[in-house]
This record gives sequence, structure tokens and C-alpha cells, in this order.
Amino acid sequence: MTLITGQTRSQLRGTARGRLADPLFKALVTTAGVFVLALLAFMIIRTTADSWPIFEKEGLRFFTGTEWTAGQTRDLPKIRGTYGALPFVYGTLVTSLIALVIALPIAIGVALYITQLAPRRLRNSLSYTVETLAAVPSIVYGLWGLLFLLPVFIRPLMERLHAWFGDFFLFEGPVFGLSYFAAGIVLAIMILPIMTAIIREVFAAAPASDLQAAYGLGATQWEVIRKVLIPRSYSGIVGGSMLGLGRAIGETVAVAMLVGSSQRMGYSLFFSGDTMAAHIFNTFQDAVPETVLGLMAIGVALFVFTFVVNVLARLLVWRMGRLTGDAAV
Repeated sequence: MTLITGQTRSQLRGTARGRLADPLFKALVTTAGVFVLALLAFMIIRTTADSWPIFEKEGLRFFTGTEWTAGQTRDLPKIRGTYGALPFVYGTLVTSLIALVIALPIAIGVALYITQLAPRRLRNSLSYTVETLAAVPSIVYGLWGLLFLLPVFIRPLMERLHAWFGDFFLFEGPVFGLSYFAAGIVLAIMILPIMTAIIREVFAAAPASDLQAAYGLGATQWEVIRKVLIPRSYSGIVGGSMLGLGRAIGETVAVAMLVGSSQRMGYSLFFSGDTMAAHIFNTFQDAVPETVLGLMAIGVALFVFTFVVNVLARLLVWRMGRLTGDAAV
């Protein structure tokens, strides 16, 4: 027979009081989650309602039209301008894809070096160094890209690519400097830290038993990385890539300084253009009420675009996780 002492009774009473904290904690975190969803819903509903006259006038032409002529009327809700956002959507896609194509292999290489090849005493230092890049303000990236990277590196590279592949439509001239290509390179540097951090964590989470089993079968380090580590990490790599893509889609200041702010839509990477976020940034200060509605419509389109990318990314990560047995992200 077990005797219940005074100390045991005190512990039991403490446990009972502790159980009262569980429903309170659940209520608090539930409230926090609902608040975030409510805030997001309010933002979407309000911006869509305010910009509805633009969507009502243009319809699908807002997404397919290539002419953006902002009206100067202050007599709302009458809309007199023409609002076709396709050049800005195209610019957003092109600069983001350039950034992703450049940043992804570099992020994988850096993550592999930190987790598999670097000496242990250097791994933490390298990780902190890469993550520090994420703390640099975008205006600093923009100034550095415009005043140093563009004249010293990007423009000579553009001229060389034009000399070698100028007959291909993606590298047609003339070469001005401010372009999709310049903005995409700076974006690649900006999204590199977040992609590297996520991919590094995915590589570090790979089961050591699988890697050691491959080594035990006589595989070289390159074979272990190529046939064991990377296949098991596909879903994490995709997840990190999509987060980097989402950052690139929404980036504003650095892109506005380097993309050229042209409302035309060119197929060459060396042409100047504009993105959705950069166009809002460049024109909002001097916008009249009708133009503000047009910019809010671009904001709604940008949100929808980002939401679709994130949903597709989650579906792709889930699918890859089922195929490879990895649910790292």
C-alpha cells in the first residue's frame, strides 16, 4: 500500500493547477492564429473592395493588357485611364526566375560544403556569415548593385553574353545596364541566404545511418551526396527554392533601382522593364486617387500571384515528400 505524504499531496495539487494552464494556453495560441487569419482576410477584402472599380472596368484585360495609361481624374469612382498590368507581371516573373536559376545551384553548393565538406570548426562561422546576408537592408543591396556591381561586373558580363549569343532572342541588344538581367542577379544574391539556410538544415537532418550505410557499401563521397543525400532532400530543396522565389517576387527597392522602370515588355533579358512591386514603389508618391486604385489593383494581383506560388510549392513539396519518403519541409 502506497502512502501519500504531505509533499506528494503538494505535488498533486501543483499538477492540478498546472492542468488549468493547458486550456488557457490553447485559447491564447488559438486566438493568435485566428487573429493572423482575420488580419489577412481584412487586408485582402479591403484592398480588393477599394480597387474594384479598376477590375470592373478592365476585367481580364487588367492581366492581359499591355497598355498602362493612368487617368488623372479625381472624380471617383469614374475611371478614365487604361490599366493593363501584363508588362509588370512579366517583369516580375522574369526577374524572379533569373534569381532562382542563379541562386539555387549556389545555395545547394554552399549547403553541401557547410554540412559535408567544411571542417567542423568552420561550419558555424560559415553559417553565421551566410545568414548575416539576410539582415542586410534591401536598399543597401540596391545601392551596391547600382553603383558597384552593375558597372564592374554585370554590364561587362552582359556585353560578353551579347557578343557570344546575340543572335538568340534572350540576349539581343542593345545593352544599357538597367535591365531584367541586372535586377535578377541582385535578387539572386538577396534570396541566397534564406535558400541556403533551409537547404542546409535539410541536409543536416538526413539520417546518418543512411549515409554511413552507403559508405559501408564502398560509395565515394560524391556518390553518397549524389545518390543518397540529395534524393532524400528533394522536398526540402523545393521548399527552400519556393521560399526564395516568394522573396524575389515581393522584393521592391533593389529591383526598382536596377530594372529600369520601363512600361514596355521586352523578351530580351537585357531590356529594361518593371515589376509589380517596383511599379507601385516608383509611382505611388505622385499618384492621384484614380492611379492609387490602379496601384492597389496591382497589389491585389501581386498577393494572388504570391499565394498561388506558395500553394503550388506546398503541393509540390508534399508530392515530393510522398515519393521520396522525406517530409523535411
